[in-house]
Formats: sequence, C-alpha cells, structure tokens
Amino acid sequence: MPLPAKALSVRRAVETDLPGLVALENETFRGDRLSARQWARHLDSDTARALIASAGRRLTGAIGLFMRRGRGVARLYSLAIAADSRGAGIGNTLLEAGELMARQCGCARLRLEVRRDNGPAQRLYERRGYRLIGERARYYEDGEDALRFEKTLGQD
Repeated sequence: MPLPAKALSVRRAVETDLPGLVALENETFRGDRLSARQWARHLDSDTARALIASAGRRLTGAIGLFMRRGRGVARLYSLAIAADSRGAGIGNTLLEAGELMARQCGCARLRLEVRRDNGPAQRLYERRGYRLIGERARYYEDGEDALRFEKTLGQD
C-alpha cells in the first residue's frame, strides 16, 4: 500500500540521489527520458531544479524544473512517481513544491507538456489550476501528441 503524501520528505536532489533519479525516470517513462548525465548537470544548475520526495530512504518521486532567465517562466520537464506509490498524493505534493521553488526563483508562470494519452497527469494539472494553452503534434519520440498547460503561479 502506498504511503500517504504527508509521510514524505521533499528536498532538492543531490549527487547521491542520481542513481535513484535515473532508475525512477527509466521506470516511469517509455521514452524521452533524462539521462544520468542530464540529471547530473541539472543538480548543480542555476537554471534548473530537481526535487525528490522520499519516505525514509526510499525515493518515491521526483520533479525536474527549468527556469528561463529574464522571462519569468519555468518549465516542468519531468514529474515521475514510483509505480507502487501512485495515487497517494505524491505528484500533487511534488508539484506544489515545484511551484513554490519556481516562485522563489522569480518565475510568475509554470508551463508543461503532457502526453495526450496520460489522463491521470492531465487531471492532476487541471486540479492544481493549470489551463490548456495548446498542443504539439507528434511531440514525443514515439509520435504521441503533447498537450501544453500553463499556470500563473500564486493561484491555487
């Protein structure tokens, strides 16, 4: 049974989290994954943030954000939840932490793309106040379309 999100610890990822981040990314996504090298580069970046959710020593979720300097826009690039922990509110907890991080970095909006066939993720974003702003045909490497969402931060 998944742990409730309240039992989680959310923090910025560090180098020792890298193997867990890569394993979670590979478990969660069929393609379009961040590599170990990409995650490592983002751990120490001024324009990216990687946050992890853990229950004890167990990594249960991660979120990757990119910030655009001078534009006030952050981009959610990856939100991954361990398969046996889905449905427990971990995605919502990480998304909330990511929104706070983006605001602290001076961003007024957060944008993302989500697979057209990923209904649970779309419903999460809509519940958190994201609005559909467009589509990208054949966006993912397997040819699936993406839906583009945006949220003005500070609105919950």
